[in-house]
Amino acid sequence: MAYAYDDQNIFAKILRGEIPNKTVTETEHTLAFEDIRPQAPVHVLVIPKGPYVTYDHFAGEASDAEIVDFNRVVARICQDLGVTADAGQGCRFISNAGEHGVQEVPHYHLHILGGRRMGRMVQPAD
Repeated sequence: MAYAYDDQNIFAKILRGEIPNKTVTETEHTLAFEDIRPQAPVHVLVIPKGPYVTYDHFAGEASDAEIVDFNRVVARICQDLGVTADAGQGCRFISNAGEHGVQEVPHYHLHILGGRRMGRMVQPAD
């Protein structure tokens, strides 16, 4: 099954400069910016500049350069914001995919959340 990318999603509009953002860092292949509804003291969204819908889409179809750049940007942000597990208290990475994953924006994005204890990610089933 091929992924259908919606070029009218909010992140595509941010990438085209149609919607402003609070940029944390930007490279040739990646943009990172502050979440507009932060759920933690540190809440950064990291997105590839390419038209990828979910993590598996990105991991399967992005170029090596895009994948390496994205991951290096994530590492640099964690270091810069002091949320690495070795130097800080750690953080949580979240990427939702599809309907069951409750993905709200159909452009692959990784949330970096830190600066406080996050609690359980998923409650156990009864």
